[in-house]
Amino acid sequence: MISSMTGFATRKGQGHGHSWLWEVRAVNGKGLDLRLRVPDWIEGLEPAIRAELGRALNRGSVSLSLKVAAEGGSEGLRVNPATLDAVLRAMGDVEAAARGTGIDLRPASATEVLGLRGVLEQASGVEDTGPLRAALLAELPELLADFASMRRTEGEALARLIAAQLDRIEALTAAAATEAEARRAAAPVALRENMARLLAAGDGLDETRVAQELALLAVKQDVTEELDRLAAHVTAARSLLGESGPVGRRLDFLVQEFMREANTLCSKAQSLALTQVGLDLKTVIDQMREQIQNVE
Repeated sequence: MISSMTGFATRKGQGHGHSWLWEVRAVNGKGLDLRLRVPDWIEGLEPAIRAELGRALNRGSVSLSLKVAAEGGSEGLRVNPATLDAVLRAMGDVEAAARGTGIDLRPASATEVLGLRGVLEQASGVEDTGPLRAALLAELPELLADFASMRRTEGEALARLIAAQLDRIEALTAAAATEAEARRAAAPVALRENMARLLAAGDGLDETRVAQELALLAVKQDVTEELDRLAAHVTAARSLLGESGPVGRRLDFLVQEFMREANTLCSKAQSLALTQVGLDLKTVIDQMREQIQNVE
């Protein structure tokens, strides 16, 4: 069964003198876009989480946050000496470059410096964060399992909607075939009337050439190939809905092909009834495109 790119999961835990809260949520995206907000004082945590997410997910704009707090309120704030030193040296370089061009910069306040990313951080009170990191990473698969479960549930709902839209496209394709057959039955009469008018209006007009042109016009209006391709696309889309892997990109490609055939059908219609069927097809296909945008 297909999965949706939309999902949410949360999980709480505690251990090693800390408690924590995970949250992961996702919406649709063209590829896999990971946005993480995790404690930077736990060494090696972010790259490990990013690698795990990369293995578990294929598509979607995914945001993951992890809040870790020391139990008993032992946690506070501290200045990161290395980051502060790098910031102050960079500020000195900027000020020197500005003076060299005759520009005087306003001195930065301590509050502004502390507001820069990484200068002020939470003090964990933990010398070795390895055990805490291991406990957090051990819990990540369960979080992702919950997340995947919700995405599958959303995918089941999407599959039902898309399947209903495919049924509608199949019914409209059959209606188009009926209208095309009715138009084909009336075509010989129309062709003969058109040829008679042309022969009457054109003195010495070559009857054979006129018949050839009218026959060519009839060939150009034939929609059999478009209807056959629409039917084939319906079969292919239903097959993709039954797969368990990521099929969103392939479904999106099929939607483009559906719309191409519907557009060609409308351009060849030469019949009010057939044109209306083609327009109805385009409406359903466009609605299906919106749903498929959420498929992983």
